[in-house]
Amino acid sequence: MLSRLAEIEKDLILRRKRAEEEQWLGEIEGIDMTLTFVRTKQADAARLAQRSPVALDIPTTRRPE
Repeated sequence: MLSRLAEIEKDLILRRKRAEEEQWLGEIEGIDMTLTFVRTKQADAARLAQRSPVALDIPTTRRPE
């Protein structure tokens, strides 16, 4: 997931550069907003990736007493 988000960020940066060259002000604003969301998602994914897994084990049934 992190690698895909990095690809999306790279593409957005290139698109933003093109929008600046063409002076597409509305497009720049939209790209900036999307970049903010992508970077937030990257930070969330990186934080979640550092969590250790939880061992759930195999469920057992109780024996009648």
